[in-house]
Amino acid sequence: MNQNKWYAIAGGPSSGKTTLVNELAKIGFKIYPEAVRILLERELAQGKKLKDVQGTVDLQKEIYKLQLEMENAAPKDEVVFFDRGLPEGIAYCRFYGLDIAEYSEKNRQIFEDRYCKVFFCQQLPFDKDRARVEDEIAAQKLSRLIRAAYAELGYEIIDLPPGPTPANRVKIILFTISKN
Repeated sequence: MNQNKWYAIAGGPSSGKTTLVNELAKIGFKIYPEAVRILLERELAQGKKLKDVQGTVDLQKEIYKLQLEMENAAPKDEVVFFDRGLPEGIAYCRFYGLDIAEYSEKNRQIFEDRYCKVFFCQQLPFDKDRARVEDEIAAQKLSRLIRAAYAELGYEIIDLPPGPTPANRVKIILFTISKN
């Protein structure tokens, strides 16, 4: 049984997760940023090319480690929103065809029952940015794989429609968490 007040903001690339998490922070919620963005920005600052880093075993292991560190540091008695949850690594491993022990079936219990609910951001019009190597078709596939990973782990998934503004998604989230 879930012993914390954590929520994952999930979805594929270019679905508005980070914008939504930032909106939640503006109204006073504790948030944790997307681990992959932190790591990719660090790699890019060291002069590496995004295409050489994204989709590698090393990056997925670092994402797992950083996400776990952030979650272990998060207060369990406070409402917390994570920009992506730990199970999304399962989807990325499937997408890139990676076999990584940290994301294996054997470690399934690590991924279960971490979040009260998962708020799943449906795709927005695709927007390429500095830390995104996927195209629109890959983003749609990743979106399906991410949703499937959470569903396989038994999470309650609350779909967040794509618009017209982040405020609409925030209203859905606030209404949902008020019922918990």
